Amino acid sequence: MSDEEPTGTGDGMTPAREPRDAVGPAARVIAPEAAAPRATANQAPAEKAAPDAPATKKSGAKRAPAKKSGATKPAVTKSAVKKTAAKKPAARKTTAKQAASANKTPATKRAATKAASQPGARTTGEPSRHTEAAAPRAEASARRPSRRSISAAAGHAGTRRTDRPTDAPPLRVVPDPPESPADAITPDASGAGEFEVLINLLVEALRKAGSLVGIEDDDLEHRIAAALAFVRRRLTGDYEIDDFGFDQEFTDKVWLPILRPLYKRWFRVEVRGVENIPASGAALVVANHSGTLPIDGLMTQVAVHDEHPTHRHLRMLGADLVFESPLVGEFSRKSGTTLASNPDIERLFAQGELVAVFPEGFKGVGKPFGERYKLQRFGRGGFVAAALRAEVPIIPCAIVGAEEIYPMLGNIKGLARLLGFPYFPITPLFPLFGLAGLIPLPSKWIIEFGEPVDTASHGAAAADDPMLVFDLTDQVREIVQQSLHSLLLQRRSVFF
Repeated sequence: MSDEEPTGTGDGMTPAREPRDAVGPAARVIAPEAAAPRATANQAPAEKAAPDAPATKKSGAKRAPAKKSGATKPAVTKSAVKKTAAKKPAARKTTAKQAASANKTPATKRAATKAASQPGARTTGEPSRHTEAAAPRAEASARRPSRRSISAAAGHAGTRRTDRPTDAPPLRVVPDPPESPADAITPDASGAGEFEVLINLLVEALRKAGSLVGIEDDDLEHRIAAALAFVRRRLTGDYEIDDFGFDQEFTDKVWLPILRPLYKRWFRVEVRGVENIPASGAALVVANHSGTLPIDGLMTQVAVHDEHPTHRHLRMLGADLVFESPLVGEFSRKSGTTLASNPDIERLFAQGELVAVFPEGFKGVGKPFGERYKLQRFGRGGFVAAALRAEVPIIPCAIVGAEEIYPMLGNIKGLARLLGFPYFPITPLFPLFGLAGLIPLPSKWIIEFGEPVDTASHGAAAADDPMLVFDLTDQVREIVQQSLHSLLLQRRSVFF
């Protein structure tokens, strides 16, 4: 065997003559190691960025077959050695780049993605649409802490700090600076302040309303306190009514105060002969009835209570229709009105009450304006028989001014029968102006109580004598009629 052997290169079989000892196994082994420093120098930045061991082992695993092949084939030409030495640094450089990319941590990748997404970052190429879509998600993931970091932070916070000096002064609570009076108002205080303002406004409004009707400030406050006490007694049930349903407290605190402005300001009622009403004991007041609506009975009730020295309550007698009407019957009974029947009248006389009766009834209230101040028949005289049996005086009463509050021009009888009314009036204002037509005209009123008619001299047995009862009934009617004529002559005007 000669000193020269054909050696295969990558292009073909070419003869190459080279001394054996120059290209021995030792030379083939040393040649790659001699090239290693240059490859190490080239991959230094990559190894600094990711100095992990697994990548180095992987690179070494790729170099192992080269050594084995060198040991198996001792005859290698010089050009093959040079070519292998030239190719291995490139392979090692590629291996280093793969190791660097493999050893990049998720944080490094996120930082690189964030830097690439910034407007001023330099890029080697245009990013793909997949990279642009993933950038916001990667940035959101970088800001969101992982469960492991949260658990670690919680565990770290739960541990006690040992680096704090033991001789450190304890912590002190520093009070807040004092607030100004304007800032010291809490929401509750402001709400209370608003409530007080509303109360003050209500009180001022009540004072102005009281001054308009002639009530002083002290009197107004007293009335407000009395009203609150009345409401409390009503809610607790601490009040009394009699056998007929009369509620004296309701009459004094509610009913009469409602009627007084109408009595004093609107009709300007003038009362005469109130001294003819006895200070105590039972008596019977007999009066004319008129006005389309029975307002004259209400004004008579106020006149007796307010003008009489003992402020007596007038117990009026009403027809069945009054108590059959909703709401009207309830208020009437509470204010002292009782059903017009002889048994009820006798019971009231037995209790010493002052009773009022209007013998004309609906015939007097519903008579046309052309028949004003002409008394209708007083019925069969049942009130006289009750007075004779109880031996109580009869006091005639004449009322002037009630005929003009609702001048009755006509009566729709068919509609009245349909509604169950004794009449359906037509006045200058009703029903043309609707509910406004129910406002009464402000006529001037005069109420006069005549001298009592004695019944005690006839005895209780005289109540069974029809002729005596008829004579006394006609006598009382004539007294009332003469009083009306006299008052009409004295009146200067209907409204003055």
